[in-house]
Amino acid sequence: MYADEFFGKSFAAFVILVSMEDSGQADAFASAITVSQLNRQAKTLLESGLARLWVEGEISNLARPASGHLYFSLKDKSAQIRAAFFRTRQRGPTIGLKDGDQVLVFGRVSIYEARGEYQLIVEQVEPAGEGALKRQFEVLKKMLAAEGLFGEDRKQDLPALPVCIGVITSPTGAAIRDIISVLGRRFPSIPVIVYPAAVQGEAAPPELIAALETAIRRDECDVLIMGRGGGSLEDLWAFNNEELARAISACPIPIVSAVGHEVDFTIADFVADLRAPTPSGAAEIVVPDRADWLRTINSLAARIARLGRRAIEDRGQTLDWLTRRLAQSSPSAMLQRSVTRLGSLRRRLSAGARRAVANNIHRLELAMRGLHSVSPLATLERGYAIVEDAQSGKVLISATDTKPGSDIRARLAKGELLATVTSVKDNNE
Repeated sequence: MYADEFFGKSFAAFVILVSMEDSGQADAFASAITVSQLNRQAKTLLESGLARLWVEGEISNLARPASGHLYFSLKDKSAQIRAAFFRTRQRGPTIGLKDGDQVLVFGRVSIYEARGEYQLIVEQVEPAGEGALKRQFEVLKKMLAAEGLFGEDRKQDLPALPVCIGVITSPTGAAIRDIISVLGRRFPSIPVIVYPAAVQGEAAPPELIAALETAIRRDECDVLIMGRGGGSLEDLWAFNNEELARAISACPIPIVSAVGHEVDFTIADFVADLRAPTPSGAAEIVVPDRADWLRTINSLAARIARLGRRAIEDRGQTLDWLTRRLAQSSPSAMLQRSVTRLGSLRRRLSAGARRAVANNIHRLELAMRGLHSVSPLATLERGYAIVEDAQSGKVLISATDTKPGSDIRARLAKGELLATVTSVKDNNE
């Protein structure tokens, strides 16, 4: 419709322009253009004035020449347009297209100059129902992404070992059976609570939101799984609901989205804290493997035991050292050390005294020998005598120091002689 309206207005303006030139110029025939020029100008006007757009209609008169291009008419109840889908533009399966298919076609309006035919140059073809849903999906995805609902900073971490796991899904679907089977195999001791909700159809989004609100209000679980098994885009459409996306984003409990198969993506996948490829994959993610967990626990227990033994040994060694220090610092030990030290000092003093006495005796003996060598007594031992006045004890060194009748004492090497001087003889005599 838009193409027809635009083309009509543009073509009318073109015709008016030509008519004005014809009426205003005498040489109108000289300025006429060829049909090829007319079609080329019309083509340029259409392609520059009308942007690429989506057109919905029914395929008819489909032709598949050997070139690989597709030619068909796209029609509705009251109009039709020729369309060309060139081989270089074809992506995905096109062999299934047939007359009567209701499709969405994306392309640009142009003119086939050789025949002056107004046509649509096709760049993409999608089934009408699914294509409309995809466009809605992309619009909602872009809007929520712009609001930051998909931001990684909003994502919550999953608990390493959940206390309780909540599952929001249909209680009769295959998804819940797969989830419970995997959880029972990996970690059967963790309880699972199912919050039932429809997962397909118009009633699904409000029921999913209500189940999520119930899980939040009861606050029984520390992680939630929301999802369903695989299906078509229409089957999974409940999880592309804006209100549900906002409820997931506002949930204080970490949510794992598990919708469809690995190739399926929904808005819930982008806004959830974590996306799992399948419901079974979600169960694998939210709990650890019991065998791995037990191996880890046993390894940690063994390590703790080793560290404990090492700590006890270290503390025992420290205790022994402190005990020795305490024993050394006790009054009895200090007294014993004092007594021992006193005995040692006594022994050192006695030994020092003996050494001092021996040294002094030795020195005295040396002095005595030296003194004896110069002593008069030594002279006496050679037959000499020391004569003294018996009364005064004065040593007589000259005969004139005494007189006849005086008493004298003669000291010999052995003993003394007492005598009386009978006469004195001078050396001169």
